[in-house]
Amino acid sequence: MRVLFVSFAVVLIDQISKFYVKGISISFLNLNFEGMYIGQRIPIIRNFFNITFVENPGIAFGIDLGNSFKMLISIFSIAASGLLLFYLYKSRKKILILRLSLALILGGAVGNLLDRAFYGIIYGYAPLFHGKVVDFFNLRFFDLFMFNRIFGSYVFNFADIAVTVGVVLFLFALNNQNMNEKEESAAVGNFLTENKDIV
Repeated sequence: MRVLFVSFAVVLIDQISKFYVKGISISFLNLNFEGMYIGQRIPIIRNFFNITFVENPGIAFGIDLGNSFKMLISIFSIAASGLLLFYLYKSRKKILILRLSLALILGGAVGNLLDRAFYGIIYGYAPLFHGKVVDFFNLRFFDLFMFNRIFGSYVFNFADIAVTVGVVLFLFALNNQNMNEKEESAAVGNFLTENKDIV
């Protein structure tokens, strides 16, 4: 279960980066960091890659299902994180890439869950489990305004990157596992065919 250190690292990097972007004030530690203002953009690579501070009130790609679904989304995130942790424990003897993929997905899920669960309280704008997810990596491919939304520009965070990389690694691990099982089955089949007289 050493891969849980990967999950912990993802959560730590994700939360530090979000506090850096959004800012944080902790009076008893005499810490007051301003951060960025909503919508502020810092160009990194021309107009293609920017650091842009936005808050996502909903789920992936900024889909907002409304206030009544916020608690449901949080409960789903907690349940999904619990299932990932359980599956990670059950997979503790499987190949590293599979365990690493699960650890990345778990870290990303917990990172965004912390925003939804506590940011509303920490920043004083919403009750428990009604917070917004902080996003700031901004890739702009094109701007297409449709259905009252702008498409072609994607804003995400470290947690989202971890989940995406984790899913890709998970699919790769499953494909690799299936190929190994097919090779083992073929080897057994060849052995049985070649030694049918013995068997």
